[in-house]
Amino acid sequence: MIEPLDTHQKALQINLDSSKYGTFAEIGAGQEVARWFFRVGGASGTIAKTMSAYDMTISDAIYGHSDRYVSRQRLIAMLDHEYNLLIERLNKSRGDTTNFFVFADTCAARSYTRRDETHGWMGIRFQSFPGSEPSEILIHVHMWDRENLQQQEALGILGVNLLHSALYLFKDPQAIVNALRDNLSPERVEVDLIKFNGPQFQKVDNRLLALQLVEHGLTHAAMFLPNGELVQPADALYKKCILVERGSFRPVTKVTVDMLRYAQAQFIQEPNVSGQDLMVLMEMTLKNSSESGTINHQDFLNRVDLLGTLGHPVLISNYGEFYRLAAYMFRYTKMPIGIVMDVPTLKELFEEEYYTELEGGILESFGRMFKNDLKLYVYPLKDSKTGAIVTAGNLTVAPNLRHLYAYLIENHHIQAMRDVDESHLNIFSRNVLARMQRGENYWEEDVPPQVAKLIKERHLLGYKN
Repeated sequence: MIEPLDTHQKALQINLDSSKYGTFAEIGAGQEVARWFFRVGGASGTIAKTMSAYDMTISDAIYGHSDRYVSRQRLIAMLDHEYNLLIERLNKSRGDTTNFFVFADTCAARSYTRRDETHGWMGIRFQSFPGSEPSEILIHVHMWDRENLQQQEALGILGVNLLHSALYLFKDPQAIVNALRDNLSPERVEVDLIKFNGPQFQKVDNRLLALQLVEHGLTHAAMFLPNGELVQPADALYKKCILVERGSFRPVTKVTVDMLRYAQAQFIQEPNVSGQDLMVLMEMTLKNSSESGTINHQDFLNRVDLLGTLGHPVLISNYGEFYRLAAYMFRYTKMPIGIVMDVPTLKELFEEEYYTELEGGILESFGRMFKNDLKLYVYPLKDSKTGAIVTAGNLTVAPNLRHLYAYLIENHHIQAMRDVDESHLNIFSRNVLARMQRGENYWEEDVPPQVAKLIKERHLLGYKN
């Protein structure tokens, strides 16, 4: 395995490449990026101009007014202004031999007055070859270092990684994503959104690259709107009540819809939820797939499309444990959270073997999960042998956990779904999938019509006509 170049080597390689020339425009904590190119020497061969419009009034005068200065809109305004200016002034004199670029960022790190979220937007607009129409890459980053100087240092390294990979790896977008991690640990930065645009990336599926961010630990989750568009989780979940249904959804069935509908009917009646802004999510985890060593990215994206027909956003995470998923949502909201599951999943939650890595075991796990009055809404199970219906109310757990279970039931942290359609209790996704892959027609009776239509049109999940 070839070791990646360190940050010094990357910056120096760009400085010594006479075909690369551009502008750096940085607002806030991100000003460390341009400094790398001055530090390593030879910057006159790379840098046409550096800009630091730190004052808001000055920044508005140059780039136009913005309601939020650390935002995608501000980043794009910076790229637009500086790239147009660069081409206007230098294209005539050296456009035949130069790949022009503009690197921009707007970031908010820790300071004496800021102790809340520290994050930023970075982007590069660049030519693949002299005279070409520009392409661009945008990323959103969270900084997790506790000190301001450390956060600035991490931003500098990340910025050099982004610029270097865009200029030299633009033919391989997946390699660009991987290169963002060079010389950085996941404990320092999280890249939770990446967007490729322009002629060089016309065939790029940004959703696939978002999955790669999750798979390789650059972020813990990626979110897709029902139309498949990527969205920043922090913006979508901020200060909202959240109801989330986890599953593999192979395929989406009528039970999938039932579980969400019945859970939502109970969730919105909670005193702290009624009348509040509600986000309903479908969630899948890469965790089980990654442990087996293979992740079928296209299969995940196909299921995102199928879930999109239900009209809800989809979250894909690398959290296997529910308490980790809950902690992720707690990052963005203090409003009530509900998790939708079935009886077999609830029973698994009470298997102590899953919590051996926690010092406090299952008690620590539940303490983390239920700390903000989170609630579990549980769909019943019909026993295939006896026909008996098992609910959250009559589920039996290990004897040493019965008092814990009773406590959670008594305090309504675990709630059985009420008034469910018992005619759907015989639907199991694994059986539907098997019939669908064997080409048996009656599988369609167990899935929503729009889901069946999309499966048949695109031959998804191994469907046979």
